[in-house]
Amino acid sequence: MDIQLARRIRRLKKARGVTLVEVLIVLAIMALIAGSAVFLVFPQLAKAKIDTAVLSAQTIKKAAELYINIDGATNCPTVDDLVNAKKLEKGKTQDPWGSPFKIECKEGDEIRVLSAGKDRKEGTPDDVRDDFTKADIQKVANL
Repeated sequence: MDIQLARRIRRLKKARGVTLVEVLIVLAIMALIAGSAVFLVFPQLAKAKIDTAVLSAQTIKKAAELYINIDGATNCPTVDDLVNAKKLEKGKTQDPWGSPFKIECKEGDEIRVLSAGKDRKEGTPDDVRDDFTKADIQKVANL
């Protein structure tokens, strides 16, 4: 019995725990991995917001076309007109950045729906329209 106890004690003395330095090295490596993941994911988040704005603008454009063609409206509708006529849900009136969409009616039956974009100022390069292509979305995402 004494021999087995002595072996156990020797084995326990040889077994080492994890040192503080080793733990800090592992934490530093994990922080580097997490930091690089942020740089990969963040641009995708910006692009997803622009995609959402384009899809919402297209939905508002369809609602405006219905409002004019079916309800016989003569004026260019506002987002509030569409909500009051129950062509659009109240929660779908703002872009992903919290600004309201703007509806413009051009000559003829052309309707454009615009979002002021990330900077919330109209007439800047980051403005989003309902007729954006994938290339336009990528261009604005890179700004």
